[in-house]
Amino acid sequence: MMVLAFFAFLSGIVTILSPCILPVLPIVLSGSIGGKSRPLGVVAGFVISFSLFTLLLSSLVQALKVPPDALRIVAVIVILSFGAVLVVPQLQQRFERLVSRAGSRKQGRQHSGFGGGLMVGGSLGLLWTPCVGPIMASVISLAVSQQVDGGSVVIVLAYSAGTAVPMFGVMLGGRRLLNRVPKLVANTGRIQRIFGIVMIVAGISIAMGADRRFQTMVLDVFPDYGSGLTFFEDAAFIRRELDSRSGNRNGNTETEGASKPLSLENRPEKGILENFGNAPEIVTQGEWFNSRPLKMEDLRGKVVLVDFWTYSCVNCVRTMPYLRAWYEAYADQGFEIIGVHSPEFAFERDPENVARAMKDLSIRWPVVLDNDFRQWRAYNNRYWPAHFFIDAEGVIRYFHFGEGEYENSEKVIRSLLAEAGKTPEKTAEASAWEGLHSRTAETYLGYRRAEGFLSEALLKRNEPMGYSIDRVPENGEWALEGEWLIRADSIQISGQGAIELGFYSKEIYVVIEPLTRGGRVRVSVDADEKTVIEPAESGLYRLAGFDEAEERLLRLEADGDFRFYAFTFG
Repeated sequence: MMVLAFFAFLSGIVTILSPCILPVLPIVLSGSIGGKSRPLGVVAGFVISFSLFTLLLSSLVQALKVPPDALRIVAVIVILSFGAVLVVPQLQQRFERLVSRAGSRKQGRQHSGFGGGLMVGGSLGLLWTPCVGPIMASVISLAVSQQVDGGSVVIVLAYSAGTAVPMFGVMLGGRRLLNRVPKLVANTGRIQRIFGIVMIVAGISIAMGADRRFQTMVLDVFPDYGSGLTFFEDAAFIRRELDSRSGNRNGNTETEGASKPLSLENRPEKGILENFGNAPEIVTQGEWFNSRPLKMEDLRGKVVLVDFWTYSCVNCVRTMPYLRAWYEAYADQGFEIIGVHSPEFAFERDPENVARAMKDLSIRWPVVLDNDFRQWRAYNNRYWPAHFFIDAEGVIRYFHFGEGEYENSEKVIRSLLAEAGKTPEKTAEASAWEGLHSRTAETYLGYRRAEGFLSEALLKRNEPMGYSIDRVPENGEWALEGEWLIRADSIQISGQGAIELGFYSKEIYVVIEPLTRGGRVRVSVDADEKTVIEPAESGLYRLAGFDEAEERLLRLEADGDFRFYAFTFG
């Protein structure tokens, strides 16, 4: 437990470097003005409200029968009110009188002291959506399912305390700057009004959802910004601690009322229904497409397929014709699909990219963005794609990881509809599953997950370096030619360069992100030029297909500014 608390504290500290802090940074900076105890009030209010909000949100929403965003709206109102108090002298005087009547004359004279900071920090804790790693995500999943224990409290307090440390430092730094510069000291009142205006602008922006759009914009311009800050949370011993905390040492997920846990070892077969317990609540707070935000209660009475996918995953893309066929055949019988888009790469977090991919794939069912992987971890999922079949009572009855077994999946849908009193007359029509023909595993190109790189001994992380191809890559091996920048999750070229890859499959795809327009990639297989692609959007590109699976050599000659993320095969 103390190991998790310690690393949660570290995660909180490094959060100041993440894009999640940017939208609320103006509010944090406002703690630089006012009474000496204001920064302490801000961090105390933040720690208390963020901890309570994280641990008790689900219970509060259920008890008060209010939407989850109601508390966020209250927090925005508080932020706007404090901004107005700083800007308008008449409001400032009224606020001082109000606090004075409450019995705290010292706070009345210094409305922006500890009490004022406490209220601002409390609102900040309600507004802020952190970039959580596995440790906090596990706690959030427990909180949403109302299974909070003492360990959850310790971890959340450790995380929020860690986050408060750099916040406090930012406010103290701003205060010292103001005190040391004579011109700033002489214009304290004007600076106070400027901070008030900044708080008002920040509050209005947050109310309109601009904070989330701003984060998306930052990640679009700087895709790696904040990535890897909580890399230590993915360590094997952390995973073991998390599994041990949930009473799950084998990576299983125990759900309420389950006769068996969700795990690869306990996967059902041949379409035979079992009881894997109540489905987790829809906890992700991402944007919805094709639907208003839904909860499991809204889906009661329907047979639901929860589909974990991401649009540049070729395995996910190959399942879409079957999902479309099932949706067309059974939607009017009480069947629903909930797509949970959990991104594998940074550019997949962009809602516009997801919407464009959904249009290309003709996806008409509800899809929710799971950029923080809350829903993914609620199911303890490890796979793209993953399908969880839920009956009309909200119980998980079947699941399947990966492609294939479509006949069994349709059998499950029809059986669950029959249990719900429906009698499906027609069957779905989709092209036959041909299976995989690849002997080459998905090949990642960034140094974090790269395997088979022939120049690994010479690899330089995050620095441009010239590479050459010294021998022909065999199956699963790859090599570079030219000057490349090898990043954590991709390789980047600015100019001309080549990639060679040995593979064994019938089809080959690559995930590309164009950094500028006008670039070209020449595709050759066994020295035979196949095509030239001009990537204009980030996503999955089909390079070549063959009648039979054989061992072949791919060569890509890039001319432009690109990032290459992964090769996939079929």
